Amino acid sequence: MPEILLHYIWQKRIWAGFPQTTTDGKPIEIISVGQYNIHAGPDFSNAHIRINGQDWVGNIEIHVHSSDWYKHRHHSDPAYDTTILHIVSTADKEVFNTRGEQIPQCQLNYPQNKDYLTQLFTQSTWHDIPCGKQLMDDPSILTKGWKATLLEKRLECKRQSINQLLDITQGSWTHAFYISLAHNFGFHTNGLPFETLALQTPLSCLQKHRNSLFQLTAILLGQSGLLKDTYNDSHEKTALWNEYCFLQKKFSLIPLEPSLWKKARMYPYGAPEVRIRQFAHLIYQSEHLFADLMGVTTIEQMIDTLSLQFGNDETYAHIERPMPLGRKSIEILLINTVIPYRYAYTQCPLNIETAIHWLENIKKEDNTIIRQWKNLGQEIKSAADTQALIHLYQNYCQPHLCFSCQIGHQVFSYKQLELF
Repeated sequence: MPEILLHYIWQKRIWAGFPQTTTDGKPIEIISVGQYNIHAGPDFSNAHIRINGQDWVGNIEIHVHSSDWYKHRHHSDPAYDTTILHIVSTADKEVFNTRGEQIPQCQLNYPQNKDYLTQLFTQSTWHDIPCGKQLMDDPSILTKGWKATLLEKRLECKRQSINQLLDITQGSWTHAFYISLAHNFGFHTNGLPFETLALQTPLSCLQKHRNSLFQLTAILLGQSGLLKDTYNDSHEKTALWNEYCFLQKKFSLIPLEPSLWKKARMYPYGAPEVRIRQFAHLIYQSEHLFADLMGVTTIEQMIDTLSLQFGNDETYAHIERPMPLGRKSIEILLINTVIPYRYAYTQCPLNIETAIHWLENIKKEDNTIIRQWKNLGQEIKSAADTQALIHLYQNYCQPHLCFSCQIGHQVFSYKQLELF
């Protein structure tokens, strides 16, 4: 059973029959469990205990086995010299700090025969939601309030990711948006290679040839590495390859390895080459795409801005007309790129209520994670619901941080589940 469960039991004081003595027989009383520490150092700070009639205020460290103290090298770390109590499930060794002082220990047991505890902390299959059984029995334990909080956390995480990109682009919102939009044009399957394509293809290079769809397509397809083995397939691809070779030398471009792209078990409209052609067309038709999207005020205006607008036949005299970008794909780009940037953009900040309102007016997403929640009886109406549930799954269910989740609080409730 993992250490994190001991943390929870200690923090919430949900033990029954807590040992009256330390492992060496001295009477002990817990006055305050202290404050949970999310940073480096002991697990709890400012705890207050009484051992053998003497009061101690300091830190608490928790391990499954006493010997973990040495595995984690706390015995040689002065940060742990202020530890006043070592909480363990199995006391298999005496422990000492860097000064050679013995640390009092107390054995805190938890139930070993509860099936749901094993389920919550030992599942290995990525798609399982630990509290699935409890949710099936009572879907209402995932409250609207917790979903609203999760959605706000999701937007905030995306804002932080955007800020990290701004550091890379030296504060250029347009360049950061270009990288994010490219990543999300990969639609999960090819997100990483698409982002790498943007990172290795300077936006300034594309802007210099923005008026030529042929050259934009040549640069992006050539940079993807996908033209290298297919340029003899058609006259168009041969021409694109020759143009790319010229522009590659002009801008000292380094292409990606073709093996980075995933193509297996994919619908034709989702193929990397199709998406790259659509991306090139979007850059071609929108001289100020970022500014345009930051200025619109409705979902429909955003969709119109991202929809591919096909010109006259002369535009496609030397280049294939790309497949249209479907509404579902555009909505995914709104959810993962446009709305987060509208929320984060400091020159035109969007309040969180408006961001949530927009997400509530976009259709729900359909992916493996969302289907898991749907199978557990969760009502899912819009992108606001799906984004909250994705955040819950990725940040609480996958890492098994159940004790930090409101659902976990209810599952671990002493009265509800009779832990002990």
